[in-house]
Amino acid sequence: MNNEKPTKVRWMVFASLFALCTVNYIDRAVISVCMPAIEEELQFGPELVGVILSAFFWGYTVMQIPAGWFADRFGPGKTILGSGILWGVFQMITGCLHSSTAFMIVRALLGASEAPIYPATSKLQSVWLTKNERTRGAAIVDAGSPLGTAIGGPLIVAFLAWFGGWRGALMGAGILTILVVLLCYPFCKATPDTSPRINAAEREYIDNALKDEYKISGDANQKLSVGLTRYLKSFTFWGMTLGFICYDCFWYGLMTWGPMYLSQVFNVNIMTIGTSIFIVFGVGVIGELFGGFFIDHLKEKGIDPNKIVKWSFGILGVLMAIAMYFLSNATSITMAIIYLSFAMFCERWVGCTFWSLPATISQRDDVGIVAGFMNMLGNVGGAIVPVLVGIIVMATGNYYWAIILFLAFALGISFFPLIMNLNKKVGADILKA
Repeated sequence: MNNEKPTKVRWMVFASLFALCTVNYIDRAVISVCMPAIEEELQFGPELVGVILSAFFWGYTVMQIPAGWFADRFGPGKTILGSGILWGVFQMITGCLHSSTAFMIVRALLGASEAPIYPATSKLQSVWLTKNERTRGAAIVDAGSPLGTAIGGPLIVAFLAWFGGWRGALMGAGILTILVVLLCYPFCKATPDTSPRINAAEREYIDNALKDEYKISGDANQKLSVGLTRYLKSFTFWGMTLGFICYDCFWYGLMTWGPMYLSQVFNVNIMTIGTSIFIVFGVGVIGELFGGFFIDHLKEKGIDPNKIVKWSFGILGVLMAIAMYFLSNATSITMAIIYLSFAMFCERWVGCTFWSLPATISQRDDVGIVAGFMNMLGNVGGAIVPVLVGIIVMATGNYYWAIILFLAFALGISFFPLIMNLNKKVGADILKA
């Protein structure tokens, strides 16, 4: 019997992914912070700025399925290394541009290069974590998105001062990305079978859990795939994906319009807006980590995961909707920050739960492409909603119906996951046969 205490290498892997995700969202904040200076120097109009900002999302969206396939086919480690270096290089190139056309092209390429991060992360969940640890793993990684959003603004303002303007700030952000990717790669490239840091006890713990989950007997390297078409016929897959679309619409809508809402409705200065966004998204980090650890704690207690996840989505979606209702009637910025912070706490809890699902419902060799498809459709919604909010605000002259739109997305988070069945992997009947 092996009495050796298991190492915790799997959590070092996910700590490195957290660093990558944080840098990913810092990089997304760069262009927004630098855009006033870019717009002034290169004389871009508002319509050009809108197209340039949206170009990132379309490149990011289009590459989701190919990125997921690449992670399944060639492994998440190589996928993350190539992705991270490319997005750092494209960020640096952005600092050298002089025309709107070049900005659109490079921003689209930057989005495409960032696309593999989340599908590759989902793939690593299926390799390193047991089914009772994946919500924690997703929470650790995805907490980087609100953290990167919260600290990205102040950091890029510092870059603007240190590196002499927007061009230097973009190049500095690109260099930071490449350095972080190279530091994290040794952890991301390894598997439990190849990592030099893991001991026999942790390897045995992971292997036994995964063999039990995937019903593997004999050859642990046997291919476990049923193809994307099988998932497209699954109610579980569509319950996950439609719920995730509502989540992404809520997230991107508040991320892009939150600062403008605070500025225009409550007439506050840029310092107050920056502090408010830091508070709101900082609370989101807490919500994500708390939710991920709490859900896995319930799973370890033996409670049915299917009930845990469905009840979580149901309750959290309703709470988010209630927060949006009160936000639509907020009369002070203090109350608005409280409602937004509460909604963000719940929303990030929802986020880590969704990102644990591709590894939960998919066969081992399909996790990357399933996560990529889910994220692709979510980002289509995420790219459209900021434009839709702008149209609503322009047509009505206020933010009331835009906030009600977010309320509807929150209710969608509660409703669509009800059709999922997390007690059976998609295609399990085919492989068994």
